[in-house]
Amino acid sequence: MIFMLEQALAHPQGEPLATERSVDHWQALAATPGEGAAFLPPTRGTVYGTLLNHLDALAALGDQVHAAPYKAPPRAPILYIKPRNTVVGHRVPVVVPADAAELEMGATLGVVIGRTASRVAESEALACVAGYTVVNDISVPHASVYRPSMRFKCRDGFCPMGPAIVARKGVADPDALVISVTIDGQTVQRSSTAGLVRPVARLIADVTEFMTLFPGDVLTVGVAAGAPRARAGQTVTITIHGVGRLENTLVTEDSK
Repeated sequence: MIFMLEQALAHPQGEPLATERSVDHWQALAATPGEGAAFLPPTRGTVYGTLLNHLDALAALGDQVHAAPYKAPPRAPILYIKPRNTVVGHRVPVVVPADAAELEMGATLGVVIGRTASRVAESEALACVAGYTVVNDISVPHASVYRPSMRFKCRDGFCPMGPAIVARKGVADPDALVISVTIDGQTVQRSSTAGLVRPVARLIADVTEFMTLFPGDVLTVGVAAGAPRARAGQTVTITIHGVGRLENTLVTEDSK
C-alpha cells in the first residue's frame, strides 16, 4: 500500500470522504468560521509522539538528565503512542478533564508516512513521506518525561490534527519550519523544526531501525521546551508556515 498526495488531503465534517484539493483551498475553508467549518482528522493511522527531540527541551532538563531515572541523555528516539481516542480534527472542541485545571499545548509537526518503512536509510527516508500536518500533542501538565503516563497524554481528544495533510513536495524543507502558538489571539510560543536533535530524515531512519511504519501513520517530531498552558474557554491556534493552521477550543466536561 502506498499513500500518495499531489497537493493536500483533508476531510471536512459532513463530507463522505477525505478529498484532495489545493493547499490554498483547504486553508481557506479551514479559516472560515461558522457551522460546517470543523474537520475530521486527515488520517487514521497510528500516531507516534517523540520526546526530547528539541535541543531546548533536552537542555531544559539540565543536570537532571544525568540523574536517575534518566542517567544519561537519550541515545535513541523516545517514543510513545497517541491512541485513536485522542485524535480529533481542526475546530473540534477538546474537553478539559475535571481533574485538570489546565492543559499543556504541544505544538509539533506531524510527518505522515506514505509507504511502508522498515530499516530505511537516512538518505532515503523522505521518500517514505506522503506529507506533513499540524499536530497539537496535548498533555495534562506533569514534571517527569520518564516513561510517559497514558493518564497524562492519552485522554480523549488529546491529539488534534490537521486541517489537512500537505504533500511532501509542497514543503521545501521540513527542518526549517516556524511553529507558533496563540491562545485567544495572543502569541505565547514560537519554535522551529531547525532546533531538532534528530531532523526529520534521521528520525525516520532511527525509528524504522527497530519498528515498521505504515502508510497513514504519523510520526511527530517532538515538542519544544516551554509548552504553553490553556484552560477551558480558551481557543488555541497552532500555525506551521507552509503546512497549515490548526484551531481548537477547550471546553469543560459539563459542556461536552
